[in-house]
Amino acid sequence: MATQNGSPTDNTAPALNVLVQYIKDFSFENPNAPRSLGAPQGQPDVNIQINVNARPLAPGEFEVELKIEGGAAVQGNTLFAFDLTYGGIFRLMNVPEQSLQPVVLIECPRLLFPFARQIVADAVRGGGFPPLMIDPVDFAALYQQRMMAEAQNLQTAGQA
Repeated sequence: MATQNGSPTDNTAPALNVLVQYIKDFSFENPNAPRSLGAPQGQPDVNIQINVNARPLAPGEFEVELKIEGGAAVQGNTLFAFDLTYGGIFRLMNVPEQSLQPVVLIECPRLLFPFARQIVADAVRGGGFPPLMIDPVDFAALYQQRMMAEAQNLQTAGQA
């Protein structure tokens, strides 16, 4: 039996490894600076959209992209806007076939999210605003919504 860090390893246990993570694409806009940096003229409307995409690279290896888009506006005037695609390459071993998709679309983005959140917060702060701390995301609920939408699309396509 092999050991790792002084404890036995089980070569059949499911494993998830982050091989690399990176900024794939990032944009921050502060279109009304310096006017937008003065005293706020009301509570800003903050809009954030999050999406997850994944694709296989090799057997057991997946690229997962966490896309976060958003911005803030006051009375229809844009304060800032951002668009981040943060990616990671993950290796999954001994994960049952029926569990691959949920692991890739729930657990992998959950590991990427804190880093992407920090990038957005730093960029917003660097743009002259208080850091935008995005609330934690329930990737399981996001996955369920995605599966329901895909099932509905299949059902609609079958009726056409």
